[in-house]
Amino acid sequence: MDYLTDRKRVGGLGSAKEGTHHFWSMTVSSVGLLVLVPLFVFTFAPMLGAPHAEVVAHFARPFPAIVAALTLVVGFVHFRGGVQVMIEDYTSGFTRKALVIAMICVSYGAAGVAVFAVARLAL
Repeated sequence: MDYLTDRKRVGGLGSAKEGTHHFWSMTVSSVGLLVLVPLFVFTFAPMLGAPHAEVVAHFARPFPAIVAALTLVVGFVHFRGGVQVMIEDYTSGFTRKALVIAMICVSYGAAGVAVFAVARLAL
């Protein structure tokens, strides 16, 4: 006997009431990274090995600084989602909760440090 209504079946909602939200957010961040990573490579690569003053001048322009910050933030958000799925698949109980909370803190902390570093370089 099937306990799902037609609306729940169409909406992808099961007993957890989350549906496909995580899958959709990972897909959106993947598409974002698909655009941002090549832009980041083309704005960052010319500065490899350049003197510090030249790098600061390059990242003082808005486009390279915004591309670098967006790439780092979206990358860490995508990383958080992927690691959370891995933790949920391979652990259980209190360990799962502790690791998920720790990974969320680490990934958002790293994203914050990355944005601060780009802002400090750009300003």
